[in-house]
Amino acid sequence: MNPSDAVHPLVRTAHAGRRPVTSRAQISTVAIDLFTARGFEETSVDDVADAVGIARRTLFRYYPSKNAIAWGDFDGHLAEMRALLAEIPDDLPIAEALGRALISFNEVPDTELTAHRRRMSLLLGVPALQAHSMLMYAEWRQVIADFCAHRLHLGEDEHLPQTIAWMCLGTALAAYEQWLAHPGSDLEALIVAGTRTLSQGVGALS
Repeated sequence: MNPSDAVHPLVRTAHAGRRPVTSRAQISTVAIDLFTARGFEETSVDDVADAVGIARRTLFRYYPSKNAIAWGDFDGHLAEMRALLAEIPDDLPIAEALGRALISFNEVPDTELTAHRRRMSLLLGVPALQAHSMLMYAEWRQVIADFCAHRLHLGEDEHLPQTIAWMCLGTALAAYEQWLAHPGSDLEALIVAGTRTLSQGVGALS
């Protein structure tokens, strides 16, 4: 990953005279720009707090660690995915339901693609973040496993729901790796193509 010299405007102007940033999403956006420009290891929590115009202790009210900042409002996104899965009619085949959820969860507006690429480059490319990512992936997989367990009348920790959850994660990560490796590629198209492959396997369960 080649760090960009471009830094979010808030980084340059969040000092005296500017209203402090107090949104989880805004804090994460500023931090991602700092991590990209300076390097993740070279950027401290104090640097992030200073850039957004809040105290270090205030920053920790929003995020428990520097690693967590890079993920943004991940809990909120998981809640959205749970709600999405809960609204899917029971008569929709499980493979189609999972495909719909994957596509929706990874849908990114065109105006946010550049920032999303910076975030994912960090999450998939920085060793210190990869270890933390395993914890986040586990939470993500559990949402999928819970849905599959309900549909298949199994326990959420049983082998089949957990296997499907791992397959869904692999589908998403493979798409992101291709997207990052090939800047001209279409993220949504990669996710859709991956879900088709996933559906062919999971579809047999219907």
